Amino acid sequence: MSDTRFRPYDEYREYSPEEMLRRARDLRTDLLRRRTIRQFSDRPVARELIAECLRVAVSAPSGANRQPWRFVVVSEPETKRRLREAAEQEEADFYQRRAPNDWLEALAPLGTDEHKPFLETAPYLIVVFAEQHGIGPDGESIKNYYVPESVGIATGMLISALHLAGLACLTHTPAPMRFLNELLGRPRNEKPYLILVTGYPSAEAEVPEIPKKSLAEQVEFI
Repeated sequence: MSDTRFRPYDEYREYSPEEMLRRARDLRTDLLRRRTIRQFSDRPVARELIAECLRVAVSAPSGANRQPWRFVVVSEPETKRRLREAAEQEEADFYQRRAPNDWLEALAPLGTDEHKPFLETAPYLIVVFAEQHGIGPDGESIKNYYVPESVGIATGMLISALHLAGLACLTHTPAPMRFLNELLGRPRNEKPYLILVTGYPSAEAEVPEIPKKSLAEQVEFI
């Protein structure tokens, strides 16, 4: 029998239907300003700001409350340099040898290539790891549940928190990413999920004019 204790949900706040709709529209308006960028400023960002956004992320729901995520925040210049070199090596192999033509064609409008200067320029790289299984005090394996889903939710909350705090970000996924375990000293039970690059946009930052599908194309009410 579970020994989990329960208490009233005191944090809940109910609003009038009009206020609920207003708040939802305000949030949509704010989040629609969020864009992925690749040109970052080296302008410093307070560590406590990043920590506050991560406090939002780690509050995310997860399968059986296992919280199977690990966030490694990289700001040290030499580590960022080494990470960039390793990532660009993998990316060069991808673009020059491994990527199928249809994938390259899909990426072409975005103008991406193997060169990733933002990995050194941006003040912070938040490397997200998915803990495939936990390790108990005696070294035993502890099963985690819905790991990709849980880590995805936490990462989405982190992206939103960074945007609402006034920072820009970029999700970067060099493949394969196992070099991150060795470079950052992470155990093998943690699988690299993505690198979240964050900071202020540079004065020269540009974003592509690309369309989004309409609500009707993506949502069905039954």
